Amino acid sequence: MLNTARPEFCCLNTPTGSLWTEAGGRLKLSTVPQASHTPSATLSAALPNSDQGESPDDVALRVTQGNSSKLCQEPGLEGAQGSAQGVAWQASWQRATGEAPAASSHISVPSGPWQTTQGAPGCPPPSPCSRGIPRTMDSLGYNCFVDREKMDAAIQDLGPKELSCTELQELKQLARQGYWARSYALRAKVYQRLIRDIPCRTVTPDASVYSDIVGKIVGKHSSSSLPLPEFVDNTQVPSYCLNARGEGAVRKILLCIANQFPDISFCPALPAVVALLLHYSLDEAECFEKACRILACNEPGRKLVDQSFLAFESSCMTFGDLVNKYCQAAHKLMVAVSEDVLQVYADWQRWLFGELPLSHLARVFDVFLVEGYKVLYRVALALLRFFHKARAGQPPEPDSVRQDIRAFVRDIAKTVSPEKLLEKAFAIRLFSRKEIQLLQMANEKALKQKGITVKQKRQFVHLAVHADNFHSEIVSVKEMRDIWSWVPERFALCQPLLLFSSLQHGYSLTRFYFQCEGHEPTLLLIKTTQKEVCGAYLSTDWRERNKFGGKLGFFGTGECFVFRLQPEVQRYEWVVIKHPELTKAPLMPPETTPTPAVSTEPADRLSPFLSARHFNLPSKTESLFMAGGSDCLIIGGGGGQALFIDGDLNRGRTGHCDTFNNQALCSENFLVAAVEAWGFQDPDIQAHGQ
Repeated sequence: MLNTARPEFCCLNTPTGSLWTEAGGRLKLSTVPQASHTPSATLSAALPNSDQGESPDDVALRVTQGNSSKLCQEPGLEGAQGSAQGVAWQASWQRATGEAPAASSHISVPSGPWQTTQGAPGCPPPSPCSRGIPRTMDSLGYNCFVDREKMDAAIQDLGPKELSCTELQELKQLARQGYWARSYALRAKVYQRLIRDIPCRTVTPDASVYSDIVGKIVGKHSSSSLPLPEFVDNTQVPSYCLNARGEGAVRKILLCIANQFPDISFCPALPAVVALLLHYSLDEAECFEKACRILACNEPGRKLVDQSFLAFESSCMTFGDLVNKYCQAAHKLMVAVSEDVLQVYADWQRWLFGELPLSHLARVFDVFLVEGYKVLYRVALALLRFFHKARAGQPPEPDSVRQDIRAFVRDIAKTVSPEKLLEKAFAIRLFSRKEIQLLQMANEKALKQKGITVKQKRQFVHLAVHADNFHSEIVSVKEMRDIWSWVPERFALCQPLLLFSSLQHGYSLTRFYFQCEGHEPTLLLIKTTQKEVCGAYLSTDWRERNKFGGKLGFFGTGECFVFRLQPEVQRYEWVVIKHPELTKAPLMPPETTPTPAVSTEPADRLSPFLSARHFNLPSKTESLFMAGGSDCLIIGGGGGQALFIDGDLNRGRTGHCDTFNNQALCSENFLVAAVEAWGFQDPDIQAHGQ
């Protein structure tokens, strides 16, 4: 059966009758009196001790008379009848017990923490750990899937038992502060509510679907020997303090998810997500429903879990771009010690969903359910920063850097607490969700253009610059590889294509434009007569200069950057990346002095990543990226120019500018010895042309 109704409230009873309800948008966990009543039908059987590892077939339902925990029911619902939910519950009861419940009966289960509450919308039908019969949890709220001895050291249940908040911002703060992190039972209730409120597609498999299909899918196989779905990509089920029964339950749930979501083709994070959710679920069916709601999220612009190789790979590329901008020291180390830096960053989700200890992952997941996917990027960046700090004095060997990072994350509890990890993560002043989404879309588009939509081996990034076919009058192969490690991930697999060389095409700015037009992005290299080397990565086609009717106008995006290689290496990115507070400043009044025109995007066109018009900048001087006229070429503006070259490509000057907040890239006034412009060519195109 598929549950399409949106729940209005959900109740979960504890020994003292705790009730979690929604009132006017409030999340509230409170205490209510115990209910007492006498059911008209009684079925009793002792529940075996769940510590003994009994099979589901040994589990029986006990309906008690007298004092007991009353099952929550929808107002106006008598027993388990009178609504679609009641019909579903009745069918589940009959499957479990072999008989239909009496029409007027109130079904009760033994007093104990975390009794399920059936009859209310949003609550799963009663089911055993594997077959649909209500189960109790122990005094700490652990279910039959948890290894209690391991949990004592992993997560203590010492926190508050009540959560009440009205605003999303308040909930964010509570999640970041770990308000429910020390209460195992409260965390379970919060997860139930947060996941229940995820907007999902109309038809989303629920707990009753699991009860219907699990027997057919699993058959007579032992749960420990069940194969995992192909979409997990050989990812193993993390233990996360689960016992053997719990690990087997994760396998069963994953197989049922594969049955209900045939469109999932690549999702290596899912075993860890299911294993974590199983901790905070009454049974397998409820865990299945929670995982399905996360997978079926259909809120525009909101992504929770990558479900295809294209989405996964573009996420890895996006993470690489973020490392390049926010963890430059760590990125430099990765480039120096790894043969394939892209492959190192492809592990970023594995660091979180697989290597990170349960205590740390649970804290991350708390915030993730409230704030979304961006949190995962933050935490992965923080992990890389901690790794770089720990290994700065002893860089890893080239063939072991991936294993070294994984080992560091596995053992992070020895040096970094969950609180310290989140503190570091939220200290990173990351792009907005909109900008990250645009970057992700750009990376997906690049992958589609290359035909990379299914898993395949990626080319090493350093091989994009081949020693046997690369020649420059300005930079060496090693220097070009260093520059290539700075460019956005979607262009990193391209090979450099020489577009213009002053030694081949002459010292003419007109010829420079002619050779570069139609190529986006481009790389500008300059060598002075003093053997200084500097340049710029330019995000936009030089044809954009023609939009200004012959006047000097600035265009480009925040992906542009300037750099110097000699006498020392230094890169300067858009000032907003390191100083996002600039975007929060109030708009300045109109300037009285004339300023160069700035290109704007048509309103109906998809904006590029880091387009200046996405940001509330105090003035235009922080977004003057590139400009070209008949008599000069300018890179960076506002208070000066990062690079200025005259129309004869003969003389130039450099200085500080507001756009890149840079120092002079070489001697302030210089004579040009050589100029080169390089494009980015898909290696497949080059192969076909040879």
